Amino acid sequence: MPLNPDYVFDTFVTGPCNRLPHAACVAAAEKPGAQYNPLFIHGGVGLGKTHLLQAVCQKVMENNPSARIMYLSCDSFINQFVAAIQNGDMNTFRFRFRNLDMLVIDDIHFLGGDRERSQEEFFHTFNTLYQQHKQIILSADCPPSEIPELEERLVSRFNWGMVARIDKPCYETRIAILQKKARLRGLELADDVVSHIAAKVENNTRELEGAITKLQGMQLLTAGQIDLDMARQALGEASTPDQKRVTIQQILDAVTKYYNVRLSDLQSKRRHKSIAFPRQVCMYLARRHTRYSLEEIGGYFGGRDHTTVLHAVRTVGEDCTNDREVAKQLNYLESQLAG
Repeated sequence: MPLNPDYVFDTFVTGPCNRLPHAACVAAAEKPGAQYNPLFIHGGVGLGKTHLLQAVCQKVMENNPSARIMYLSCDSFINQFVAAIQNGDMNTFRFRFRNLDMLVIDDIHFLGGDRERSQEEFFHTFNTLYQQHKQIILSADCPPSEIPELEERLVSRFNWGMVARIDKPCYETRIAILQKKARLRGLELADDVVSHIAAKVENNTRELEGAITKLQGMQLLTAGQIDLDMARQALGEASTPDQKRVTIQQILDAVTKYYNVRLSDLQSKRRHKSIAFPRQVCMYLARRHTRYSLEEIGGYFGGRDHTTVLHAVRTVGEDCTNDREVAKQLNYLESQLAG
């Protein structure tokens, strides 16, 4: 398959969700076949598996332009194998796949199922390359043991080296991804725009990149400045009458009642957790449900500056992702505001 010049290590954003697979890929690219062989990366759709696989290929080619690398999808491997059988050309097929320095296959989970002959051929291809200390890198949506109807001997071999999982990016990582993607496209995004997109788009990196692409397109069409309203439009958010009626005072009333705190405490300089967290929740909800700027929201809480508000938004957003209890609290408060 063709390599995307943007899919290199320099453009990959690392975080707690992907640090291990990234480090393993860097090591495999620096010394192919020496360690982490085979390297098996698994995770959900759009989390960066393909980016890492292509980054390894491009780094190896940079270090050794004469390296023989085969990078393809599992479907392509199966289709070429079937075509070779039909054409009676198995010798050419085997020479192509076994005379390599590195074999990289994306979506290897498609090898599972009723494909006994394909699995048999890949088993022997794998053995040949492994015995020659050639690097093998595979990706899938799930770990080897969970690939449906994959032969046990292949499961065993896939587990020989490093099996690394990529998880969904946390809030802070999503922030970093958006900032890097925007810089690569020459876009300047305000902190509140980045924070809003990161809070709304939680599933994968591909959706974050899609949001950036849409923002860029809208900016070109309107010749306007990218602001929070444009970001909301890009994400397909429609302002409902209920959303428009939400005020800072309603948020303050809901939060003070739920957490049993006084308004004067929220607006004070007190930093005790029993006060600081409800204050951060207020800022988070104000950012989500009103059109006030970061500075204006800070003004409601003792004149705090925009960086304090931004930190609160990020903190609560990350807590919602990682802590079910916090997510439950925020869902309740938002239901109160919607009512």
